[in-house]
Amino acid sequence: MRHFILIVLLGIGISALGQTAAERTKHFNLEKGLAIQGYDPVAYFGNKAVQGNKKFSAQYKGVTYYFSSEGNKSTFIKNPSKYEPQYGGWCAFAMGDTRKKVEVNPETFKIVDGKLYLFYNAYFTNTLKSWDRDEDRLKAQADKHWTIINNK
Repeated sequence: MRHFILIVLLGIGISALGQTAAERTKHFNLEKGLAIQGYDPVAYFGNKAVQGNKKFSAQYKGVTYYFSSEGNKSTFIKNPSKYEPQYGGWCAFAMGDTRKKVEVNPETFKIVDGKLYLFYNAYFTNTLKSWDRDEDRLKAQADKHWTIINNK
């Protein structure tokens, strides 16, 4: 009987792990499971927005990333949490200002304290400029808002 209970509990635990991975990605800004519209997350840390290539792809937390080179892919794999975009790849300004998930222009970005932040930039609105005017407050608010969203 103990073995049966252990097997049932183990099965429940494994199911919960599968659900957790799916739950994690439900709040990410993805196109068909692809992050940052296919841009290379490592390239941003060289201050460049570079389109990745499908042949250099890797997954982290159920999310697919493309890279511009095998070297960038390897760098990412060694420490993926360093390179993943903040707030699931949604606009950092909007997350801090209104707690809304707003699309981004992957070529509008900023590295702050070693983290990647992406911003909306279209129709004469570049939210990076607004972010820069009040970065400390917006970042603190965005961190709180993202925690709330991820716990739903």
